[in-house]
Amino acid sequence: MSLRHVAFALAFLLSPAGAPASAQTAPDGIGTFRIGILAEAGSDSTVQGLAGLKKAYTLALGIPVEFFVAEDYRTLIEAQTERRIDYAVYSATAYATAELACGCVSALVAPTAASGAIGMRSVLVARPDGPKSVSDLAGFRIAIPGRGDIAGRELPLFSLGREGHALRGDEPFFVQVASQAEAEDRLVAGEVDAMFGWIETGIDRNPLPRDGTLARLAASGGGSDGFHVVWTSELLRYGPHAISKDLDPEVRRRLIPFLTGLKDGEPDLFAALARHQQGGFVSVNDADYATAVDLARFISEAK
Repeated sequence: MSLRHVAFALAFLLSPAGAPASAQTAPDGIGTFRIGILAEAGSDSTVQGLAGLKKAYTLALGIPVEFFVAEDYRTLIEAQTERRIDYAVYSATAYATAELACGCVSALVAPTAASGAIGMRSVLVARPDGPKSVSDLAGFRIAIPGRGDIAGRELPLFSLGREGHALRGDEPFFVQVASQAEAEDRLVAGEVDAMFGWIETGIDRNPLPRDGTLARLAASGGGSDGFHVVWTSELLRYGPHAISKDLDPEVRRRLIPFLTGLKDGEPDLFAALARHQQGGFVSVNDADYATAVDLARFISEAK
């Protein structure tokens, strides 16, 4: 289906005369397609634009669609592993956790940032007189947040371990902080020599100039010219939309062109669905999330 046809179909569907019916044959074994999505932060289990999204998915698939709005990723993961939903919008680690739990989900599409970034990497950001490599950490004060901070703790410990630098996160040179924001403040104040932060990035390891720790340091008034990136982790892609593996393959065939064309065909609906990364959806597969799955396993085993 071309982008022009997607836009026309959605415009017809959302007009007063439009109807959610479709002439397509329904995919095998599916009566109602159930989609799980996370509630917006600070909302009372709501998602802006949900009615329009429901109509759009219904037209794309040719079958009735229902949305399940979850308060957190744990609820979303349980719903898909228990087969109460067929499709979910995940973070990278939430998708990986679901895959480890049941082996039953498959990555479909993922968002990209307006900058062109497809994910993030953890970075070790140091002061000019700080460490020059990860082999130097023992001689300096390195800020590290607590468990659950992906960019500031889990991803760097995981990636460094794969590079032969096995660390637990409680070594004497680590300075425990409550958050990356505190780490940034202490780095600017000279109370620590380095911290683990993050960059948005494409396939290569170069940062893209939209956001990230260096940009935050500059915006804080501390400047960023004197700070430098000592080390960069593996790529963690932005979280995917994932479908249950045992669905009729026709579902995947219909959804990918619909979703990858949504930004141009119906930008308001795309914005409601993508939320934070506004560059468009691209087709992905399970191999794109091998690092995420390994990271989720590392986090689980470290508990």
